[in-house]
Amino acid sequence: MKPSERLQSLDALRGFDMLFIMGFASLIAALCGLWPNAVTEGIARQMGHAAWDGFTHHDTIFPLFLFIAGVTFPFSLAKQRAGGLPTGRIYAKIIRRGLTLVLLGVVYNGFFKLDFENLRIASVLGRIGLAWSIAAVLYLNFGVKTRIAVAAVVLAGYGLLSALVAAPDAAGFGPLTQEGCLAGYVDRLYLPGQLIYGSFDPEGLLSTLPAVVTAMLGMFTGEFVRRDGMTGSRKALWMCVAALAFLAVGLAFSGVLPVNKKLWSSTFVCVVAAYSLAMFALFYYLIDVRGWRRWTLFFRVVGLNSITIYLAQRIVGFGRISDFFLGGIASKCPDALAAVVNSAGYVAVCWLFLYFLYRKNIFLKV
Repeated sequence: MKPSERLQSLDALRGFDMLFIMGFASLIAALCGLWPNAVTEGIARQMGHAAWDGFTHHDTIFPLFLFIAGVTFPFSLAKQRAGGLPTGRIYAKIIRRGLTLVLLGVVYNGFFKLDFENLRIASVLGRIGLAWSIAAVLYLNFGVKTRIAVAAVVLAGYGLLSALVAAPDAAGFGPLTQEGCLAGYVDRLYLPGQLIYGSFDPEGLLSTLPAVVTAMLGMFTGEFVRRDGMTGSRKALWMCVAALAFLAVGLAFSGVLPVNKKLWSSTFVCVVAAYSLAMFALFYYLIDVRGWRRWTLFFRVVGLNSITIYLAQRIVGFGRISDFFLGGIASKCPDALAAVVNSAGYVAVCWLFLYFLYRKNIFLKV
């Protein structure tokens, strides 16, 4: 593989990931409602976030996106260096991208309502921007061994703080509760703007540190895939082995440090790293190694404009467009089937919007 070659599997996997917040999760839940039983109810629960401790498929969407952003960096960096871009310009691009994502996150949260007293500054896009840019700076300045040590220290240190240190202003609550966690205390002291849960924000400051490790793990993976001297099949196999190792570590420590997305706990980092590695290994093997690419268009249309659809769903009334065309049909259906029609219509409208941009070669790049 050439140093700067683009992995087509990344666009497809990013599209697969984003599809779930483009209405596909609601569609699956609606389909499950057609045949209510223990199995379908369990599947439907996977389409929503865990309330606090625990883990669902929906909890993988955000960290997988961040992991993919990490995987792409060694490839984009190689391309920039091959083009003769000086190091100072590379740093400037990293900082600009990080700040742009933070600002877009604030826009997503309602900046243009001009209600600054109630504006939330923390955001999903903001966390991606901060975590990715910090990981990218580490990648530029340190070798593999040093970065592994940094990642291990961050996970161990954050895990110990989370498990042992409770918020000083939350007497009676344990350190692993929403009311008593140290992450919430740091947010109350230093995070500007409104916190989404009043006293705690899942995209807060302290919990961004383990998110940096999620981005770093993606960069380690991209670095590994770029290596010469090993076949693609063997790389995919080793990524699966690494996934099993991360899963074992995450589960082994989950008894003392629960898997928790809102805290981005160290065990959560390990478990979602396992999922991310396994999914990337699968897509990489099928698309980049075996060359089976025809089926990927549906996902790549989404993956190539992932930030666009994330923001557009906040701005554009895709639901109203779907209702204009399918509302009449839905009104004639039983409630369970109407939910399927409405959900499928929403996904279809979003995808057709992205397909139009794809055909016009319009892509929002940050």
